[in-house]
Amino acid sequence: MESTFSRIRGLVISGNIRISNHGYDELAEDGILGSEILDGLAEAEVIEDYPDYPKGPCVLVLLHDDQGRPIHAVWGIPRGRSFPAVLVTAYRPDPSKWRPDFRRRKR
Repeated sequence: MESTFSRIRGLVISGNIRISNHGYDELAEDGILGSEILDGLAEAEVIEDYPDYPKGPCVLVLLHDDQGRPIHAVWGIPRGRSFPAVLVTAYRPDPSKWRPDFRRRKR
């Protein structure tokens, strides 16, 4: 079975993308460009995968901008559909909530 992130990556490569309204707001709030999310997708690392999420499969990934700063992005596919890849949100992770590598939450 193809992973959630593989499916999303394929949709992004084919240009089948949508950014949620919340995603636009969060990008603007944290000064992140959409191009940074798309450019970083090839090197992104899956942090959390939610294949059975009620609104559709989604995944939290870690990527870095061109200055090496971490970005978390949540991508999903609407429930019952095979497209588009939806950028749900993207943000700069809070170091007080994440371990130094930004791969695991602090407890």
